Amino acid sequence: MDVNLGLLFAICAMVCWGLGDFFIQKSVRKIGNITSLFYITFFGALTLTPFVYDDLGVIFTKEVILLLLGSVILFFAAVLDFEALKRGKLSVIEPLWSLEIVFASFMSFIILNEIMESFVYTIMLSLILGLVLVSLRDINVLKRFFFERGVFLGVVSASMMGIANFFMGWMARETGPLMAKWFFDLILAILSLIIIIKRKEIKRLKTDYTKNKSTVWYMCIFDNIAWTAYAFAMVYLPISIATAISESYIIIAVLLGMYVNKEKLKSHQKVGLIIALISAIILAYISA
Repeated sequence: MDVNLGLLFAICAMVCWGLGDFFIQKSVRKIGNITSLFYITFFGALTLTPFVYDDLGVIFTKEVILLLLGSVILFFAAVLDFEALKRGKLSVIEPLWSLEIVFASFMSFIILNEIMESFVYTIMLSLILGLVLVSLRDINVLKRFFFERGVFLGVVSASMMGIANFFMGWMARETGPLMAKWFFDLILAILSLIIIIKRKEIKRLKTDYTKNKSTVWYMCIFDNIAWTAYAFAMVYLPISIATAISESYIIIAVLLGMYVNKEKLKSHQKVGLIIALISAIILAYISA
Protein backbone atom coordinates (compact mmCIF):
# COMPACT_ATOMS: atom_id res chain seq x y z
CA MET A 1 0.00 0.00 0.00
CA ASP A 2 2.78 2.44 0.89
CA VAL A 3 4.56 1.76 -2.40
CA ASN A 4 1.36 2.35 -4.39
CA LEU A 5 0.88 5.62 -2.52
CA GLY A 6 4.46 6.59 -3.40
CA LEU A 7 3.75 5.88 -7.07
CA LEU A 8 0.66 8.06 -6.98
CA PHE A 9 2.67 10.93 -5.49
CA ALA A 10 5.44 10.47 -8.09
CA ILE A 11 2.91 10.54 -10.93
CA CYS A 12 1.27 13.63 -9.41
CA ALA A 13 4.68 15.36 -9.30
CA MET A 14 5.32 14.33 -12.91
CA VAL A 15 2.05 15.86 -14.16
CA CYS A 16 2.32 19.07 -12.13
CA TRP A 17 5.96 19.68 -13.08
CA GLY A 18 5.00 19.24 -16.72
CA LEU A 19 2.46 22.04 -16.33
CA GLY A 20 4.52 24.13 -13.90
CA ASP A 21 7.62 24.47 -16.07
CA PHE A 22 5.54 25.97 -18.87
CA PHE A 23 4.41 28.80 -16.59
CA ILE A 24 7.86 29.18 -14.99
CA GLN A 25 9.41 29.84 -18.38
CA LYS A 26 6.74 32.45 -19.15
CA SER A 27 7.27 34.06 -15.74
CA VAL A 28 11.09 34.28 -15.78
CA ARG A 29 10.98 35.96 -19.19
CA LYS A 30 8.51 38.56 -17.95
CA ILE A 31 9.56 39.29 -14.35
CA GLY A 32 12.97 37.59 -13.89
CA ASN A 33 14.22 34.45 -12.15
CA ILE A 34 14.69 35.77 -8.60
CA THR A 35 11.23 37.33 -8.46
CA SER A 36 9.65 34.15 -9.85
CA LEU A 37 11.53 32.07 -7.30
CA PHE A 38 10.35 34.36 -4.49
CA TYR A 39 6.70 34.06 -5.52
CA ILE A 40 6.89 30.24 -5.68
CA THR A 41 8.69 29.72 -2.38
CA PHE A 42 6.80 32.42 -0.46
CA PHE A 43 3.54 30.84 -1.59
CA GLY A 44 4.81 27.39 -0.55
CA ALA A 45 6.05 28.48 2.89
CA LEU A 46 2.88 30.47 3.60
CA THR A 47 0.43 27.69 2.67
CA LEU A 48 2.36 24.97 4.54
CA THR A 49 2.90 26.90 7.78
CA PRO A 50 -0.37 25.75 9.46
CA PHE A 51 0.52 22.11 8.70
CA VAL A 52 4.03 22.20 10.21
CA TYR A 53 3.40 24.47 13.20
CA ASP A 54 3.52 21.60 15.70
CA ASP A 55 6.80 20.28 14.22
CA LEU A 56 8.84 23.50 14.32
CA GLY A 57 11.01 22.00 17.05
CA VAL A 58 13.00 20.38 14.23
CA ILE A 59 14.69 23.77 13.78
CA PHE A 60 16.52 23.16 17.08
CA THR A 61 17.81 19.68 16.17
CA LYS A 62 20.93 18.56 14.30
CA GLU A 63 18.87 18.00 11.14
CA VAL A 64 18.66 21.78 10.67
CA ILE A 65 22.25 21.81 9.32
CA LEU A 66 21.33 19.38 6.54
CA LEU A 67 18.10 21.27 5.89
CA LEU A 68 20.08 24.50 5.49
CA LEU A 69 22.65 22.85 3.22
CA GLY A 70 19.95 21.36 1.02
CA SER A 71 18.09 24.68 0.89
CA VAL A 72 21.17 26.63 -0.24
CA ILE A 73 21.98 24.04 -2.92
CA LEU A 74 18.38 24.16 -4.14
CA PHE A 75 18.47 27.97 -4.20
CA PHE A 76 21.47 28.12 -6.52
CA ALA A 77 20.14 25.22 -8.60
CA ALA A 78 16.78 26.97 -9.05
CA VAL A 79 18.36 30.31 -9.96
CA LEU A 80 20.62 28.65 -12.54
CA ASP A 81 17.71 26.55 -13.82
CA PHE A 82 15.52 29.62 -14.30
CA GLU A 83 18.40 31.51 -15.91
CA ALA A 84 18.98 28.63 -18.34
CA LEU A 85 15.27 28.72 -19.26
CA LYS A 86 15.52 32.48 -19.72
CA ARG A 87 18.60 32.39 -21.95
CA GLY A 88 18.23 29.15 -23.85
CA LYS A 89 15.62 27.37 -25.90
CA LEU A 90 13.32 24.97 -24.05
CA SER A 91 14.11 22.34 -26.71
CA VAL A 92 17.82 22.59 -25.81
CA ILE A 93 17.49 22.83 -22.02
CA GLU A 94 14.85 20.10 -21.59
CA PRO A 95 17.11 17.16 -22.60
CA LEU A 96 19.60 18.17 -19.90
CA TRP A 97 17.05 17.85 -17.08
CA SER A 98 17.28 14.06 -17.17
CA LEU A 99 20.74 14.49 -15.58
CA GLU A 100 18.86 15.14 -12.32
CA ILE A 101 18.01 11.43 -12.19
CA VAL A 102 21.69 10.49 -12.45
CA PHE A 103 22.87 12.82 -9.68
CA ALA A 104 19.98 12.06 -7.31
CA SER A 105 20.62 8.32 -7.78
CA PHE A 106 24.36 8.75 -7.25
CA MET A 107 23.83 10.68 -4.01
CA SER A 108 21.33 8.13 -2.67
CA PHE A 109 23.84 5.37 -3.43
CA ILE A 110 26.81 7.17 -1.82
CA ILE A 111 25.10 8.53 1.31
CA LEU A 112 22.11 6.26 1.95
CA ASN A 113 23.55 3.13 0.34
CA GLU A 114 20.41 2.66 -1.76
CA ILE A 115 21.40 -0.15 -4.08
CA MET A 116 19.05 -1.69 -6.62
CA GLU A 117 19.35 -4.56 -9.05
CA SER A 118 21.23 -3.94 -12.30
CA PHE A 119 17.97 -4.48 -14.20
CA VAL A 120 16.44 -1.42 -12.48
CA TYR A 121 19.42 0.75 -13.42
CA THR A 122 19.16 -0.49 -17.00
CA ILE A 123 15.51 0.56 -17.16
CA MET A 124 16.41 3.95 -15.66
CA LEU A 125 19.08 4.46 -18.34
CA SER A 126 16.58 3.57 -21.07
CA LEU A 127 14.16 6.09 -19.53
CA ILE A 128 16.84 8.79 -19.63
CA LEU A 129 17.58 7.94 -23.29
CA GLY A 130 13.87 8.13 -24.12
CA LEU A 131 13.46 11.47 -22.34
CA VAL A 132 16.45 12.95 -24.16
CA LEU A 133 15.15 11.81 -27.54
CA VAL A 134 11.58 12.95 -27.01
CA SER A 135 12.63 16.38 -25.71
CA LEU A 136 15.14 16.90 -28.53
CA ARG A 137 12.92 18.59 -31.07
CA ASP A 138 15.67 18.92 -33.67
CA ILE A 139 18.13 16.03 -33.91
CA ASN A 140 20.48 18.23 -35.94
CA VAL A 141 21.01 20.42 -32.88
CA LEU A 142 23.34 17.69 -31.56
CA LYS A 143 26.00 18.88 -34.02
CA ARG A 144 26.17 22.24 -32.28
CA PHE A 145 24.58 21.27 -28.97
CA PHE A 146 27.37 22.49 -26.68
CA PHE A 147 27.47 25.81 -28.52
CA GLU A 148 23.78 26.52 -27.93
CA ARG A 149 22.87 29.29 -25.46
CA GLY A 150 22.12 28.13 -21.94
CA VAL A 151 23.65 24.64 -22.29
CA PHE A 152 26.43 25.12 -19.73
CA LEU A 153 23.98 26.65 -17.24
CA GLY A 154 21.59 23.81 -17.95
CA VAL A 155 24.20 21.15 -17.17
CA VAL A 156 25.29 22.84 -13.93
CA SER A 157 21.72 23.52 -12.78
CA ALA A 158 20.60 19.94 -13.57
CA SER A 159 23.53 18.55 -11.59
CA MET A 160 22.84 20.78 -8.60
CA MET A 161 19.10 20.16 -8.84
CA GLY A 162 19.71 16.40 -8.73
CA ILE A 163 21.72 16.84 -5.53
CA ALA A 164 19.03 19.15 -4.10
CA ASN A 165 16.39 16.54 -4.99
CA PHE A 166 18.32 14.01 -2.96
CA PHE A 167 18.46 16.34 0.06
CA MET A 168 14.73 16.94 -0.22
CA GLY A 169 14.10 13.18 -0.16
CA TRP A 170 16.59 12.56 2.64
CA MET A 171 15.15 15.31 4.84
CA ALA A 172 11.57 14.27 3.98
CA ARG A 173 12.39 10.92 5.57
CA GLU A 174 14.13 12.46 8.57
CA THR A 175 11.79 15.36 9.39
CA GLY A 176 8.64 14.65 7.38
CA PRO A 177 7.83 15.68 3.78
CA LEU A 178 5.82 18.79 4.68
CA MET A 179 8.46 20.02 7.13
CA ALA A 180 11.25 19.52 4.59
CA LYS A 181 9.30 21.30 1.86
CA TRP A 182 8.32 24.16 4.20
CA PHE A 183 11.88 24.70 5.44
CA PHE A 184 13.35 24.69 1.92
CA ASP A 185 10.68 27.17 0.79
CA LEU A 186 11.27 29.45 3.78
CA ILE A 187 15.03 29.68 3.22
CA LEU A 188 14.66 30.17 -0.54
CA ALA A 189 12.04 32.89 -0.02
CA ILE A 190 14.31 34.71 2.47
CA LEU A 191 17.36 34.50 0.16
CA SER A 192 15.31 35.67 -2.82
CA LEU A 193 13.85 38.58 -0.85
CA ILE A 194 17.32 39.68 0.29
CA ILE A 195 18.47 39.87 -3.33
CA ILE A 196 15.30 41.74 -4.35
CA ILE A 197 15.85 44.27 -1.55
CA LYS A 198 19.54 44.72 -2.45
CA ARG A 199 18.50 45.39 -6.05
CA LYS A 200 15.95 47.92 -4.78
CA GLU A 201 13.17 46.11 -6.61
CA ILE A 202 10.82 45.57 -3.67
CA LYS A 203 8.23 47.98 -5.13
CA ARG A 204 8.18 45.98 -8.35
CA LEU A 205 6.84 42.88 -6.59
CA LYS A 206 3.29 44.22 -6.52
CA THR A 207 3.53 45.62 -10.05
CA ASP A 208 4.89 42.38 -11.50
CA TYR A 209 2.20 40.39 -9.74
CA THR A 210 -0.59 42.69 -10.95
CA LYS A 211 0.57 42.53 -14.57
CA ASN A 212 1.15 38.76 -14.60
CA LYS A 213 -1.37 37.54 -12.04
CA SER A 214 -2.61 34.40 -13.83
CA THR A 215 0.89 33.24 -14.81
CA VAL A 216 2.19 33.73 -11.25
CA TRP A 217 -0.73 31.84 -9.71
CA TYR A 218 -0.51 28.88 -12.09
CA MET A 219 3.27 28.74 -11.63
CA CYS A 220 2.99 28.78 -7.83
CA ILE A 221 0.18 26.23 -7.62
CA PHE A 222 1.58 23.63 -10.02
CA ASP A 223 5.20 23.90 -8.88
CA ASN A 224 4.33 23.66 -5.19
CA ILE A 225 2.01 20.70 -5.69
CA ALA A 226 4.77 19.00 -7.67
CA TRP A 227 7.46 19.53 -5.01
CA THR A 228 5.14 18.46 -2.19
CA ALA A 229 4.09 15.31 -4.02
CA TYR A 230 7.73 14.58 -4.86
CA ALA A 231 8.72 14.90 -1.17
CA PHE A 232 6.02 12.40 -0.22
CA ALA A 233 6.99 10.04 -3.06
CA MET A 234 10.57 9.77 -1.77
CA VAL A 235 9.32 8.71 1.66
CA TYR A 236 7.61 5.65 0.18
CA LEU A 237 9.92 4.88 -2.76
CA PRO A 238 13.68 4.67 -3.32
CA ILE A 239 14.90 8.18 -4.18
CA SER A 240 16.21 7.00 -7.55
CA ILE A 241 12.87 5.57 -8.67
CA ALA A 242 10.82 8.47 -7.30
CA THR A 243 13.08 10.90 -9.17
CA ALA A 244 13.03 8.89 -12.39
CA ILE A 245 9.23 8.69 -12.49
CA SER A 246 8.75 12.33 -11.46
CA GLU A 247 11.27 13.56 -14.04
CA SER A 248 9.19 11.89 -16.75
CA TYR A 249 7.10 15.06 -16.81
CA ILE A 250 8.76 15.75 -20.16
CA ILE A 251 6.41 13.07 -21.52
CA ILE A 252 3.44 15.09 -20.25
CA ALA A 253 4.73 18.25 -21.93
CA VAL A 254 5.13 16.43 -25.25
CA LEU A 255 1.69 14.80 -25.05
CA LEU A 256 0.12 18.19 -24.26
CA GLY A 257 1.85 19.62 -27.30
CA MET A 258 0.47 16.81 -29.46
CA TYR A 259 -3.14 16.96 -28.32
CA VAL A 260 -3.57 20.62 -27.37
CA ASN A 261 -1.30 22.45 -29.80
CA LYS A 262 -1.55 19.81 -32.55
CA GLU A 263 2.25 19.54 -32.72
CA LYS A 264 3.68 16.81 -34.90
CA LEU A 265 6.48 14.62 -33.51
CA LYS A 266 9.51 13.74 -35.56
CA SER A 267 10.61 10.13 -35.98
CA HIS A 268 13.26 10.23 -33.22
CA GLN A 269 10.75 11.85 -30.84
CA LYS A 270 8.22 9.08 -31.47
CA VAL A 271 10.91 6.49 -30.71
CA GLY A 272 11.91 8.39 -27.58
CA LEU A 273 8.28 8.69 -26.43
CA ILE A 274 7.75 4.93 -26.77
CA ILE A 275 11.02 4.13 -24.95
CA ALA A 276 10.26 6.60 -22.15
CA LEU A 277 6.67 5.45 -21.69
CA ILE A 278 7.58 1.76 -21.59
CA SER A 279 10.49 2.42 -19.22
CA ALA A 280 8.35 4.51 -16.87
CA ILE A 281 5.62 1.84 -16.83
CA ILE A 282 8.16 -0.91 -16.10
CA LEU A 283 9.69 1.16 -13.27
CA ALA A 284 6.26 1.71 -11.76
CA TYR A 285 5.40 -1.97 -12.15
CA ILE A 286 8.57 -3.35 -10.54
CA SER A 287 8.23 -0.80 -7.72
CA ALA A 288 4.71 -1.98 -6.97
